[in-house]
Amino acid sequence: MYRISDKNPKVFSDFRKYCSVYVDLCSENQIIMTELGLFLSRKSVNRSDVSRKTGISKTRLSELTNNASTKLRADELYLIALAIDVDPCEVLKEVCKDIQLTNS
Repeated sequence: MYRISDKNPKVFSDFRKYCSVYVDLCSENQIIMTELGLFLSRKSVNRSDVSRKTGISKTRLSELTNNASTKLRADELYLIALAIDVDPCEVLKEVCKDIQLTNS
């Protein structure tokens, strides 16, 4: 999850410019976006189209893209990838890029 405070307008402006960002502002005036949210923003994905094509509600998509504690199910990932015409492995690698095996 990424947080960018609106107290630094240059960072906020750069973030919006480079990511074609769709964001929700939380009560603390910060932008919160998950890896899935960033991925969809970089791809300039229309979330209403994704919702219509996949049957995943706009509310659920908003939760998946803005709330780090919301768990993305495999079937949702697959449907989103199909809807945006991207290999599901590409989405999985992006969403899970910070996950590593623990030393056993």
